[in-house]
Amino acid sequence: MVEQLFQKYEPSNRSNLIAILQDIQNVFGYLPENVIQQVADYLKLPLSSVYGVATFYNQFRLKPLGKNVIRVCRGTACHVKESENILSALELELKIKAGETTRDKLFTLETVACIGACSIAPVVNINDEYYGRVTIREIPKILKKFRLENKAQIKQNTGEE
Repeated sequence: MVEQLFQKYEPSNRSNLIAILQDIQNVFGYLPENVIQQVADYLKLPLSSVYGVATFYNQFRLKPLGKNVIRVCRGTACHVKESENILSALELELKIKAGETTRDKLFTLETVACIGACSIAPVVNINDEYYGRVTIREIPKILKKFRLENKAQIKQNTGEE
Protein backbone atom coordinates (compact mmCIF):
# COMPACT_ATOMS: atom_id res chain seq x y z
CA MET A 1 0.00 0.00 0.00
CA VAL A 2 2.81 2.43 0.87
CA GLU A 3 4.56 1.59 -2.38
CA GLN A 4 1.47 2.79 -4.28
CA LEU A 5 1.67 6.12 -2.46
CA PHE A 6 5.32 6.46 -3.35
CA GLN A 7 4.61 5.97 -7.07
CA LYS A 8 3.14 9.48 -7.21
CA TYR A 9 6.45 10.96 -6.12
CA GLU A 10 9.91 11.03 -7.60
CA PRO A 11 12.39 8.97 -5.55
CA SER A 12 15.02 10.94 -3.65
CA ASN A 13 13.15 14.25 -4.16
CA ARG A 14 13.23 15.64 -0.64
CA SER A 15 10.73 18.38 -1.46
CA ASN A 16 8.01 15.70 -1.51
CA LEU A 17 8.43 14.80 2.16
CA ILE A 18 5.46 16.74 3.56
CA ALA A 19 3.12 15.63 0.77
CA ILE A 20 4.11 11.99 1.29
CA LEU A 21 3.59 12.26 5.05
CA GLN A 22 0.16 13.82 4.46
CA ASP A 23 -0.82 10.98 2.12
CA ILE A 24 0.35 8.37 4.61
CA GLN A 25 -1.56 9.98 7.45
CA ASN A 26 -4.69 10.12 5.27
CA VAL A 27 -4.44 6.36 4.77
CA PHE A 28 -3.45 5.24 8.29
CA GLY A 29 -4.82 8.09 10.40
CA TYR A 30 -1.31 8.64 11.78
CA LEU A 31 2.33 8.05 10.82
CA PRO A 32 3.33 4.49 11.77
CA GLU A 33 6.97 4.09 12.80
CA ASN A 34 7.77 1.43 10.19
CA VAL A 35 6.30 3.59 7.42
CA ILE A 36 8.36 6.59 8.50
CA GLN A 37 11.44 4.42 7.99
CA GLN A 38 10.21 3.53 4.49
CA VAL A 39 9.76 7.23 3.68
CA ALA A 40 13.32 7.96 4.83
CA ASP A 41 14.65 5.15 2.66
CA TYR A 42 12.58 6.20 -0.37
CA LEU A 43 13.66 9.83 -0.19
CA LYS A 44 17.20 8.90 0.89
CA LEU A 45 16.89 11.07 4.00
CA PRO A 46 18.17 10.39 7.49
CA LEU A 47 15.39 8.99 9.69
CA SER A 48 15.97 11.89 12.08
CA SER A 49 15.10 14.38 9.31
CA VAL A 50 11.77 12.69 8.62
CA TYR A 51 10.97 12.59 12.35
CA GLY A 52 12.02 16.22 12.61
CA VAL A 53 9.39 17.25 10.05
CA ALA A 54 6.74 14.90 11.46
CA THR A 55 7.16 16.31 14.97
CA PHE A 56 7.55 19.95 13.93
CA TYR A 57 4.14 20.27 12.27
CA ASN A 58 1.01 19.94 14.43
CA GLN A 59 -0.90 18.31 11.59
CA PHE A 60 1.06 15.07 11.94
CA ARG A 61 0.38 12.39 14.54
CA LEU A 62 2.77 9.63 15.55
CA LYS A 63 0.08 7.73 17.47
CA PRO A 64 -3.33 6.57 16.28
CA LEU A 65 -6.36 8.50 17.42
CA GLY A 66 -9.10 6.89 19.45
CA LYS A 67 -12.40 5.96 17.88
CA ASN A 68 -13.94 9.12 19.36
CA VAL A 69 -11.94 12.34 19.32
CA ILE A 70 -12.95 14.78 22.04
CA ARG A 71 -11.93 18.39 21.46
CA VAL A 72 -12.26 20.88 24.29
CA CYS A 73 -12.30 24.50 23.20
CA ARG A 74 -9.83 26.71 25.07
CA GLY A 75 -10.65 29.95 23.23
CA THR A 76 -11.34 33.17 25.10
CA ALA A 77 -15.11 32.74 25.45
CA CYS A 78 -14.74 29.13 26.59
CA HIS A 79 -11.89 30.05 28.92
CA VAL A 80 -14.06 32.72 30.57
CA LYS A 81 -16.82 30.10 30.92
CA GLU A 82 -14.30 27.82 32.69
CA SER A 83 -13.55 25.25 30.02
CA GLU A 84 -10.49 24.34 32.09
CA ASN A 85 -12.87 22.68 34.55
CA ILE A 86 -14.51 20.77 31.70
CA LEU A 87 -11.10 19.60 30.51
CA SER A 88 -10.14 18.53 34.05
CA ALA A 89 -13.41 16.61 34.43
CA LEU A 90 -12.80 14.80 31.13
CA GLU A 91 -9.23 13.97 32.12
CA LEU A 92 -10.47 12.58 35.44
CA GLU A 93 -13.31 10.59 33.87
CA LEU A 94 -11.15 9.17 31.06
CA LYS A 95 -8.01 8.76 33.21
CA ILE A 96 -5.87 10.46 30.55
CA LYS A 97 -4.43 13.92 29.92
CA ALA A 98 -5.05 16.14 26.91
CA GLY A 99 -3.13 14.76 23.93
CA GLU A 100 -3.56 11.15 25.04
CA THR A 101 -5.75 8.21 24.04
CA THR A 102 -7.48 5.82 26.42
CA ARG A 103 -6.07 2.31 26.70
CA ASP A 104 -9.13 0.84 25.01
CA LYS A 105 -8.59 3.28 22.08
CA LEU A 106 -12.16 4.52 22.49
CA PHE A 107 -11.32 8.17 23.23
CA THR A 108 -8.63 10.68 22.36
CA LEU A 109 -8.70 13.95 24.29
CA GLU A 110 -7.45 17.14 22.65
CA THR A 111 -7.62 20.86 23.23
CA VAL A 112 -8.20 23.36 20.44
CA ALA A 113 -7.58 27.10 20.36
CA CYS A 114 -11.10 27.87 19.15
CA ILE A 115 -14.00 25.82 17.84
CA GLY A 116 -15.84 28.91 16.62
CA ALA A 117 -19.02 28.44 18.64
CA CYS A 118 -18.41 31.18 21.18
CA SER A 119 -22.10 31.90 21.73
CA ILE A 120 -22.59 28.47 23.33
CA ALA A 121 -19.38 28.40 25.40
CA PRO A 122 -17.98 26.27 26.88
CA VAL A 123 -17.98 23.91 23.92
CA VAL A 124 -16.88 20.32 23.53
CA ASN A 125 -16.77 18.60 20.15
CA ILE A 126 -16.84 14.82 19.86
CA ASN A 127 -16.41 13.60 16.30
CA ASP A 128 -19.11 15.55 14.45
CA GLU A 129 -21.24 16.42 17.47
CA TYR A 130 -21.07 19.71 19.35
CA TYR A 131 -22.03 20.11 22.99
CA GLY A 132 -22.59 23.69 24.07
CA ARG A 133 -22.88 25.23 27.52
CA VAL A 134 -21.39 22.01 28.86
CA THR A 135 -21.29 21.50 32.61
CA ILE A 136 -19.09 19.16 34.60
CA ARG A 137 -22.17 17.17 35.64
CA GLU A 138 -22.95 16.36 31.99
CA ILE A 139 -19.56 14.79 31.24
CA PRO A 140 -20.35 11.24 32.49
CA LYS A 141 -23.66 11.21 30.58
CA ILE A 142 -22.03 12.40 27.35
CA LEU A 143 -19.27 9.79 27.58
CA LYS A 144 -21.77 7.07 28.48
CA LYS A 145 -23.56 7.68 25.17
CA PHE A 146 -20.37 6.93 23.21
CA ARG A 147 -19.49 3.94 25.39
CA LEU A 148 -22.95 2.44 24.85
CA GLU A 149 -22.73 3.05 21.09
CA ASN A 150 -19.39 1.25 21.07
CA LYS A 151 -20.78 -1.73 23.00
CA ALA A 152 -23.74 -1.96 20.63
CA GLN A 153 -21.43 -1.86 17.62
CA ILE A 154 -19.22 -4.60 19.10
CA LYS A 155 -22.29 -6.78 19.71
CA GLN A 156 -23.49 -6.17 16.16
CA ASN A 157 -20.07 -7.01 14.71
CA THR A 158 -19.76 -10.21 16.72
CA GLY A 159 -23.36 -11.29 16.12
CA GLU A 160 -24.29 -11.21 19.80
CA GLU A 161 -27.84 -10.45 20.83
